[in-house]
Amino acid sequence: MRYYFILLLSGLQLSCSSELLNKTDTSLLDVQIQKDTVSSVFLTPHFSAPTLPKTIKFADEEIDLSDIDIRERFDRELVVNNFWHSNTLFYFKRANRWFPIMKKILEEENVPIDFVYLAVIESGLDQVTSPSGARGFWQFMAVTAEEHELLISDEIDERYHVEKSTRAAALYLKKAHNQFGSWILAAAAYNRGKAGIERDMEYQYSSNFFDLHLNNETSRYVFRILAVKHIMEHPKDYGFIVPNETLYPEISIKRVTIENSIDDLPKWAIENGVNFKIFKKLNPWIISNKLTINPTEQIEVYLPDENEQLQPYKRS
Repeated sequence: MRYYFILLLSGLQLSCSSELLNKTDTSLLDVQIQKDTVSSVFLTPHFSAPTLPKTIKFADEEIDLSDIDIRERFDRELVVNNFWHSNTLFYFKRANRWFPIMKKILEEENVPIDFVYLAVIESGLDQVTSPSGARGFWQFMAVTAEEHELLISDEIDERYHVEKSTRAAALYLKKAHNQFGSWILAAAAYNRGKAGIERDMEYQYSSNFFDLHLNNETSRYVFRILAVKHIMEHPKDYGFIVPNETLYPEISIKRVTIENSIDDLPKWAIENGVNFKIFKKLNPWIISNKLTINPTEQIEVYLPDENEQLQPYKRS
């Protein structure tokens, strides 16, 4: 019985596949598929290995991929991110919203704009919290965040503030670059820590990232940045067709300065024409439903500009 059931399913699949082939322009498959080969086409998975370039660039440094070890490490990350389709598609969508402001800040801080891809692999440009407690786009741990001028309290966590955390990341990367003289080593240090990279360089008598034997995480980390950068800069080469209308738009905002404490932020939001949900979307770094402001301080928050991008839901 089981044998006949399998045959029946196979026959149905071939029948449906043949009917689909008759209705479909086979040019979409980039090959001419004959009906007598339909079973091999529809019953066998087909994948294409991504094509590797001979060189890639990061922070104006050209990286030669002819060495077997370097090439295969890059290939691994290229394959993983090329075929992690849903995740990589969200990279494109979110990058359209966040890359402009992030690149602007990096340029102002004299850090190569290629480092936006470090944030991509750290968080997917999402306000995530790691199992170890790192938070935000740039995945700062609390101690490192405070060392780089980010405020963390019961009401505020600026690791979730895209602009301020990008400046903090730029500060860290500049310090690492000043220490190692290499932006690629600075990227590795973002994962391994500056002290860890320093130790690896000393005991291995090497000052080049590509000559260092590193732990698996850091070894893959830099190549993941390189691979994601390459895919996002050449999407069609790797099968990603992302129409402009599917990308997330930049949100038009107005900046509002708050000089006095607010005991009830949801109520304050409604009084200012939005709601707490919208307020939190634009200000995820405010982690409480109130704000306590000292007399000598003030806080800037974001509200939607006068447009229809974000507003309380209206029933039709």
